[in-house]
Amino acid sequence: MKPTTSLILLSYLIFTIFGNPLLTSAVDPSTEPVRDTAGQDIVSGTSYYILPGRGGNGGGLILTSPRRQTCPRQIAQDPNEANHGLPLSFSPWNHERTVRVNTDINIKFNIRRACNESTVWRFDANSQVPGPYFITLGGVEGNPGRETITNWFKIQRFEDGYNLQYCPTVCQSCRIICGDIGIINDNGRRRLGLSETPFKVVFKKA
Repeated sequence: MKPTTSLILLSYLIFTIFGNPLLTSAVDPSTEPVRDTAGQDIVSGTSYYILPGRGGNGGGLILTSPRRQTCPRQIAQDPNEANHGLPLSFSPWNHERTVRVNTDINIKFNIRRACNESTVWRFDANSQVPGPYFITLGGVEGNPGRETITNWFKIQRFEDGYNLQYCPTVCQSCRIICGDIGIINDNGRRRLGLSETPFKVVFKKA
């Protein structure tokens, strides 16, 4: 192949990959580390509080139920801004130590419960159709794939903070519902569920 022809071909490939934003995003997705309020990378298995990214917007995350049950499974935001809520940890699907944006993760509350039920987050696919779709407990940690598709979430960049998202990619053949996680008023309780208004959050080490 002549040098001129090789140069033209190389220039074409560079333009095709880097000049096309769709191809660029596919080749190099944003997977920067998620950082806590102290500017440190979030580490898998370490306890953190999920707090609102805007002041005067309530406190951290707690568990609630419509009745006084021994093991409430509904995830909600505490209305008291002074309350950090319950500590949580994150586990990436690939067992990486650093938690990154746009990566499938399990989220679980690091608490002990008398009933020994799972504290892993789960997308409630049995919520009323067409919604709202809520986030509850009862998920399974690890084992990414079709059987655990409702247990995987993502952290995404949002303004100067982050937001949580349900849009798992651990099963390429699964048909799923994607959406940002926001606050939904459910009979006075500020529950987590899929919403057109993302819940801006930050992470504080517990």
